[in-house]
Amino acid sequence: MKFRSWFLFTLLFLATAINAQIKDPVKFKFSINELGNNEYEAVLNGTIEKGWHIYSRDIPEDTGIPTEYKVSGKNIELIGKFIETGKKHSEFSEAFGGTIVYYSDAAGFKQKFKLKDGTKPADVVAEIMYQTCDDRVCLAPNTLEFTKKVTPKGATEVVTDEKTVAKDSLSPVVDTLEENATATKTTVAAASKLDPKQLKIPSIDIAKPLTDCGIGTKLETNYWKILILGFIGGLIALLTPCVFPMIPLTVSFFTKGNKNPAKGKRDAFVYGFFILLIFVLLSVPFHLIDGIAGNIFNEISTNVWLNILFFVVFIFFAGSFFGYYDITLPSSIANKSSKAEEVGGMIGIFFMALTLVIVSFSCTGPILGSILGSILSDNSVDIPTVLTFALAGFGLAWAIVFGLLALFPQALQSLPKSGGWMNTVKVVLGFIELALALKFLSKADLVSKTFFIKRELFIAIWIIIAIGLVIYLFGLIRFPHDDKKPKISLGRKILGVLGIGFVVYLIQGLIPAERPKLQLLSGILPPLNVSYFHDEKDGILGMHPEHDFFNAIELAKKENKPILIDFTGYGCENCRKMEEFVWSEPDILPILQNDIVLASLYVDDKEELPEDQKTKIEMGDGQVKKVKTIGDRWSLFQSVNFNNNSQPHYVLITPEGKVINTPVSGYMDKKDFKKFLECGVNFYKNNK
Repeated sequence: MKFRSWFLFTLLFLATAINAQIKDPVKFKFSINELGNNEYEAVLNGTIEKGWHIYSRDIPEDTGIPTEYKVSGKNIELIGKFIETGKKHSEFSEAFGGTIVYYSDAAGFKQKFKLKDGTKPADVVAEIMYQTCDDRVCLAPNTLEFTKKVTPKGATEVVTDEKTVAKDSLSPVVDTLEENATATKTTVAAASKLDPKQLKIPSIDIAKPLTDCGIGTKLETNYWKILILGFIGGLIALLTPCVFPMIPLTVSFFTKGNKNPAKGKRDAFVYGFFILLIFVLLSVPFHLIDGIAGNIFNEISTNVWLNILFFVVFIFFAGSFFGYYDITLPSSIANKSSKAEEVGGMIGIFFMALTLVIVSFSCTGPILGSILGSILSDNSVDIPTVLTFALAGFGLAWAIVFGLLALFPQALQSLPKSGGWMNTVKVVLGFIELALALKFLSKADLVSKTFFIKRELFIAIWIIIAIGLVIYLFGLIRFPHDDKKPKISLGRKILGVLGIGFVVYLIQGLIPAERPKLQLLSGILPPLNVSYFHDEKDGILGMHPEHDFFNAIELAKKENKPILIDFTGYGCENCRKMEEFVWSEPDILPILQNDIVLASLYVDDKEELPEDQKTKIEMGDGQVKKVKTIGDRWSLFQSVNFNNNSQPHYVLITPEGKVINTPVSGYMDKKDFKKFLECGVNFYKNNK
């Protein structure tokens, strides 16, 4: 597939995976028509909400996702291929660079088949895989399944089983299916063994906890911190050889190249504002494109192949910073922007700012890519807002520098001269990119549960990278754009000494200890139990959590303890921080070890369920959603019972399934987490 299409599709797909409400703009109805001579027709008709469309099977390569319709059954034989019905539309898509073919308002799909044995009935299963889009957003590809029974000729009704309930279907996730919900409630009240296929537990009501002493803490993102970090990133980018030499040239253009000094300074401020605006505009698509549920984004952010892709991209960025090649946008883009400057006025200044951003891309691109990759890999934050603050901080640094220098042009004389030190900044960033790349490879390793990159191996690789940086800073190795005999400045010596200190700090992590170390890197390093020194019988901090909610329920009844549900993930950084530096505290660990039953449910577990445990959920109108992996099960369980899809998320419940106190989310300090635990545990002890 063309790189352009892949890049654009990936960007749109990632951007839509956050902060969204669940949308379902297509409703399907499944029926079977008798055609005679032992032949039938499986018909699936879809009604599409206004403004939405689904793609045809016959769309060109490198455009959208084609609709696939499959019909199967033990006693049926297909006749030909399926056909599409409805009014087909075609139009050129600038996004895909090709003509797309789609259906709006309505679409139909038909598949002829016959019974192999005309004397026996057959269960007919229809499956459709499709993607829904409007003019702003594409929803995640969806797969639905429908089942109906066909009886041989002579029956009073050809089609039966109007409820189209799939064979292993779960209990409902919609409130309209009251009958099954009532039955489940009775089961819970009777304290009998819960059905592991029952994901909606009616006794769970987060709006009515048994006590209100819980803190109800939710992970709050410090947007000022994000802004400041983005600002620092912008200042670092200004020191690179792509940007720094342009500062005096640009400022001089406004202050000296204008007959009216006041107007020159005003134009310089406008120029700085446009730089800030351009960087902020880069985040706008992530706000406009919505439509995919947050749990889908969790799947994306913990996808093995996506994290491996980020690893490769960061290695590629490092090579660019080391000077082996440049990452640049097509020259035609810069040329068009430069020509637009000739318009003059505000428009000319805007395109002048745009040209600066474009031509500096070889240095700023990897930095911005690192920001984007790090944010997209963290599903515990409001990604569009965080991205906006990060990019705003980045652009603000540039705007302030250009604005202040325009106001005080004499300060240009105080700026350091361009030279080899700028390449040093790039190379240092290259080493940082290498270190960050390992984080994504480790995340892929954790999610896939291969556990090749143990905690000590991760630390050892970082030590090697840090030593490489120190050796470079002291001039013992060179890269392509370094001077043949580089001058080891005081700044390089200071950074080199700090690098040595960081190596010493990392070495502590290679030494086994009762208490975890390297707190500054918690959430980045693999968890404590992924270690060469870890014995599986030791569990996590001496605990052996249940990884199945229903087993935890039975154990809690047996031990007469409340259950702490820990919604976690192999790729969840804040979860690791909580386990290593909050759970391990001496006044918290005993509570976890002695007073509760711990149920750690991994929502990103990609291990497929056994065939007899793979289940389906009725979504209404005969639509069925498949639950194939362990992560699918617990992610959906969290959503339908607790209206939450972030990790870590902690809930204390009784063995009967009653929420004790207000659930809490995200990384929190020891004091708050202890208060949450003691609130629920003490209430249970006093009221059991």
